[in-house]
Amino acid sequence: MAAKNRWFVRLAFWLFMLYIYLTVYSRGGTYSFLLLNTFLGYLPIELSFHLKYQQNKFVFGLIFILWLLFYPNAPYVLTDLFHLAKLDPYNSATGLMEFNLHLWLNFSNLVASALACSLVGIWSVEYVTDQLLIKLQRFSRKWQFLTISILLLLSSVGIYIGRFLRLHTAYLFLDPNWVLQQLVDMWSPRMLIFVGFMFIIQLIMWIVIFISRLSLQNTEKMLTSVKPN
Repeated sequence: MAAKNRWFVRLAFWLFMLYIYLTVYSRGGTYSFLLLNTFLGYLPIELSFHLKYQQNKFVFGLIFILWLLFYPNAPYVLTDLFHLAKLDPYNSATGLMEFNLHLWLNFSNLVASALACSLVGIWSVEYVTDQLLIKLQRFSRKWQFLTISILLLLSSVGIYIGRFLRLHTAYLFLDPNWVLQQLVDMWSPRMLIFVGFMFIIQLIMWIVIFISRLSLQNTEKMLTSVKPN
């Protein structure tokens, strides 16, 4: 991602979080949690901006580990969409959906945060993967797909931890022994099925982005090969 595009992403997230703070959080709205969750979802994106394969091993490893710990916060915001159930858009008398702009504003806020964090977050997965593989001199499409799949699987476990164990990344530093015990006890068939659901959702998102980029690249090549009359 070009430097100007990175600054565009930063500015867009900062403005959105400022908007949520002024219009929702500062007024104690129902969806005040959106400010913190969006910020946590943005953190791994910002961390990925600072990862470069040219860095020395210590700096590269430190940024990579921090990104790995915080990345699940990005797709985690997708689970906030369940809070849409609080909106109750249907008229009790007619059973039809009401045209309520305040309701649609809340809907837009939740969906905007979920899409921004998850989609740009998926970009960060591919970018971090590429930087890691180049650093290890292992870059190939096969290694890229395998590494991305592993990272998405790990992040799916992280989503479960955040949503159902309610463990935030900061707890690793505050009480690591308690966190490790929770992680040991969490495994079950139901947990693995949930992880599979989250993995499939993220993998589909990455595949769609990957195919879209290939299609765009092919279109650009076709246009450059056409000679003007």
